[in-house]
Amino acid sequence: MRPAVFLDRDDTLIDTRAVTASTPHPGDLTDPALVRLLSNAAAGCRALAEAGFALVVISNQGAVARGRATLRDVEAVNDRLRALLAAEGVRLDATYYCPFHPGGSAPAFRVEHPWRKPAPGMYLAAAAELELDLARSWAVGDAARDVLSAVTAGIASARAIIVGKGPGIWYPDLAAAAEVICQASRSPAT
Repeated sequence: MRPAVFLDRDDTLIDTRAVTASTPHPGDLTDPALVRLLSNAAAGCRALAEAGFALVVISNQGAVARGRATLRDVEAVNDRLRALLAAEGVRLDATYYCPFHPGGSAPAFRVEHPWRKPAPGMYLAAAAELELDLARSWAVGDAARDVLSAVTAGIASARAIIVGKGPGIWYPDLAAAAEVICQASRSPAT
C-alpha cells in the first residue's frame, strides 16, 4: 500500500481568505475565476509526488450546506485547482470534499456527517478506495481540525502539519512542509 499526503484545499493549496475577504461570505470560494495557488503550493506538491506520495485533497465545503454554493460550484473550483496544478506538472490522485454542516440552511445538507472534519471519514474513504497506508501517510492543513481528523483516522500526530501564518505554526507553506516530509521519508526510522 502506498503512503499519501492528505492536503486541505482552502488556505493550504489555494488562497481563500484573502481572495474572499471583501465578498459577502468571506472564506467561501465559489468562483473558479478567483482560484489562485498559494506561493510554493505547486512546488510542494511536486516534491511530494516525486517522493512517491499519493496527493489527496480533503476539504470541508460547508458553503453548500449554508446555501452559498452548489455542488457544481465546488466541482468547478476543484477543476480549476487541478488545472492550475497540472500546468505546473502536478497531478492530484483524488479530491474528497464534505458539503454537509449541521448548522446549514439547505435541508439536504443540514446534518452532521462522518466526512466533515474533524471527523475522519474522508481520510478513511480515501484510504480504502485508493489502497493507502495511513500509518505511513501525512496530512497538511491550515487548522486544528485538519490535524484532529488526520490523527483520528490513524495518522501519527507528528505527521499532521499545520501551515500558514500565526502563533505556533512552524511551517510557512506547503513547500516547507514538503521538505520536512520528504526528509523524514528518506530516514530509516520512518
